[in-house]
Formats: sequence, structure tokens, C-alpha cells
Amino acid sequence: MFTGLIEEIGTIRNIFTEGQSSRLTIRAEKILQGIHYGESVAVNGVCLTVSEFKSKLLTVDVMPETFRRSTLKNLRAGQPVNLERALKADGRFGGHIVSGHVDGTGIIRECSGDGIAKSLSVQTSESILAHVVFKGSVCLDGVSLTVIDVSEGVFIVSIIPTTREKTTLSAKRPGDELNIECDLIGKYIRNVLLSGRRTAHESKNRIDENFLNRNGFV
Repeated sequence: MFTGLIEEIGTIRNIFTEGQSSRLTIRAEKILQGIHYGESVAVNGVCLTVSEFKSKLLTVDVMPETFRRSTLKNLRAGQPVNLERALKADGRFGGHIVSGHVDGTGIIRECSGDGIAKSLSVQTSESILAHVVFKGSVCLDGVSLTVIDVSEGVFIVSIIPTTREKTTLSAKRPGDELNIECDLIGKYIRNVLLSGRRTAHESKNRIDENFLNRNGFV
């Protein structure tokens, strides 16, 4: 579990790709402190498992599902990436609940100034937009942000100077692709509600003794 508060910007050192899988070697410093084999780290918002580490280098594997659903397949050597270690039980929860299981991607359509902040307009699929809530939380490339507007096909987030300085979002431009993870709690609530509706609909259409009684067959 993560919070969406980026600890460090790392640099892709090497990429080994085989089919729809890859192994990333990342140069980093802070997140290597106290890290152990098999732990989870978020790379641009994607939860990955530490498979190897040594002085200032971290290696993680990207499985096919993650490769297909995220922007990690587009990474190149030398690119910066947002990094966050998994949340410790006694840590501060400064962002929001982030699982690192991205829902998909979106494309930046517009970047604009908004006082001290910078606004990003992100276009994405309707299935993802269904989980994006005005004034709710969303995670873009691993960064916890607040949604300030939602309209047909797009949503807008506002990024404060500190976030721009400490993450890769400062370099993003129109046309760039981002990993998106919608609010975890909101997704579960929506799924439960939809499941309840499906169950109610199925029960109404089930042929049983009550159905036969209601329709005069018994």
C-alpha cells in the first residue's frame, strides 16, 4: 500500500524486454535505505516487487498484465521515474490510499497556469472516468492529486509548486501518457452498488415458486 507522496525521482538505467514482460534497473538512493528483497515499490504509480538491489541500483520485474495496462512499456534508458516505498504501519498518511494497481492510462490534453499551481487536463476512457469524482483523489504516475473538474471525456487536476518540484509531472506536456489509479474506496463502493443492482435484477427474473404464484401458474 502507498500514499501517492513521491519520495524520490529515480532514473532508468537499463531495460530488458522480452515479449510483453520487462526487467527494469533503476538508479536511486533514498528508497534503497532499509529496503529488502521481495518488498514492494511504486514506479510511476505501479506496484512492483524488488528482485535485486545493490549500491544505488534497484531491479524490478514487470509482468505482462502490468506491461499492457501501464506506461512502463514506453520507458527508455535515461528517463526519470517517480518512486515510493510501501507505507510503514507507523508512517504518516499524507496522501490517499494507493494500491499501485493502475486502472489504465490517460493522455494530457492541456497544461495551463492557475496562480501558483499548474492544471493538467487528462483525457481517458469512460470506464476510468466512471470512478473519477469531483474533489476526490486520483493518482497520476504515482502522485496523489485532487480532481478539480470532471467533464465529458476528461478530468482536471491542479499541481502545486512543491509537487512539481518533487515529481516528474513538472516535465509533462500535452500528448504525454500517464498511469491512472482511481480512488480505491470509491471503486469498491461502486462495485458493491453495481453488484447489488445485478443481484436484484437477477432475483426478479428468477423462475421459482414465488414467480409462478405472482403470475398465476400456481
